[in-house]
Amino acid sequence: MPEFRFAFNVFGVHSPEDFAATCRRAEQHGYDTVFAGDHLGMPSPFPTLVAAAQATERLRVGTLVLNAPFWNPALLAREIATTDVLTGGRLEVGLGSGHMKWEFDEAGIEWRPFGERADQLERLVDQLAEQFAAGGYDQQATLRERFGIPVLRPVQRTGFGGYGPPLIVGGTGERVLRIAARTADVIGIAGGFQVPGQPPGTLRLGTAEEADERVRFAREQAGDRADRVEFQALVQAVVVTDDRRAAAEKYLAGAGSTMTVDELLETPFVLLGTVEEMAEQVLRDHERYGFTYYAVHGPFMDAFAPVIERVRATSGS
Repeated sequence: MPEFRFAFNVFGVHSPEDFAATCRRAEQHGYDTVFAGDHLGMPSPFPTLVAAAQATERLRVGTLVLNAPFWNPALLAREIATTDVLTGGRLEVGLGSGHMKWEFDEAGIEWRPFGERADQLERLVDQLAEQFAAGGYDQQATLRERFGIPVLRPVQRTGFGGYGPPLIVGGTGERVLRIAARTADVIGIAGGFQVPGQPPGTLRLGTAEEADERVRFAREQAGDRADRVEFQALVQAVVVTDDRRAAAEKYLAGAGSTMTVDELLETPFVLLGTVEEMAEQVLRDHERYGFTYYAVHGPFMDAFAPVIERVRATSGS
């Protein structure tokens, strides 16, 4: 069986003590990674990740995902390298093209068509690889020599062409998945799909058939790399229940989804049922899609923890 990995997303922080306790609890639960997003109104990713690493012993940290159009390559390279050093080489860098137009508007950043945002993402990946490979700025050579200042570079040498931390590229569009297939160590299949005709960022859950198709497309694009990358699923909700169908009906009533109950029960992006049923679904979804890296949103971190234990006990991982 594969080596599964499990992660949760940080949605908010109440205090340093509370956040540290949450991260330590996640580590005890068996989580492998804590992720921070890149959204307005939520914690700034890189300080959050440094704090998470300082509070734990082995928990990896990562971004899921940074909005490429928000970032200047040179400044982002500095953030990544600093965070990788301060976390002892535990960083994973997730990048995406951005999908919430209102955040661009509020930040005063130009909202461009999807193809242009995808181009920005691809350029950013390549520019970061160049930054990490460069070995510092020539203008600082004398300063480094005089004071013994080390070149700021990532600790890890796995992603970005072997010069930086592992790279996650996540999305559902073909353009982004092509970039992921070419560059990423982890290909993330997001659970949200843009609703046609609605404002950018209006999302719906993807179906099992759409997940099939997105994974198939990504694997085809990856070619010989397909068996060397991890496939990650972003689970949008975890509902512990003895009655999966009743829980699905309630979920759909609250979400206003156009999915049918049967479609919701089959999608890999929502888990409903007993701990045993959810663990069985994770294992089935691995067989169907090849997912080995599962991320859940922070509010579901505790509810999902027994599933992690059950999956590992069953799979031997």
